[in-house]
Amino acid sequence: MEKGFILWFTGLSGSGKTTISKALEPELRARGCKVEILDGDVVRTNLSKGLGFSKEDRDTNILRIGFVAHLLSRNGVVAITAAISPYRAIRGEVRAMEPNFVEIYVKASLEVCESRDVKGLYAKARAGEIKGFTGIDDPYEEPLNPEIVCNTAQESVSESVTKILSKLEDLGYI
Repeated sequence: MEKGFILWFTGLSGSGKTTISKALEPELRARGCKVEILDGDVVRTNLSKGLGFSKEDRDTNILRIGFVAHLLSRNGVVAITAAISPYRAIRGEVRAMEPNFVEIYVKASLEVCESRDVKGLYAKARAGEIKGFTGIDDPYEEPLNPEIVCNTAQESVSESVTKILSKLEDLGYI
């Protein structure tokens, strides 16, 4: 059986988590991996409907994503998650749940993320229309020791994908 693992993408809204995940997926499939993407927005609509954005609700959402990713991983699937997951402690809980866990910090400054904001969420948060928005009036705790950092202001999507694939080869996952 193929070895499953979790690729945990974390970063601010607009940093490039979903974009890189979607570009990485076909590359992993081409290498014979079974792949599922658990995108934060999609999960919130289906698995975590009814949860708000309090710290407790955000933690519950991340633990749910982590649980599903763990189930997929133990069944030989590469579970790619793309969720802001702003708090270190809860990311640590998910890491403790799954030994085959690779944290990918999709790093971009707040200014860069705001400039990419097609949904206008940052503008709404700055105007006070959205409360508790990560990076504006709620913290984002950068990972301290991620396995991979993709600095999306300086590297292209394909450069990020190449970096991730190279690290996964080094770690023996692919």
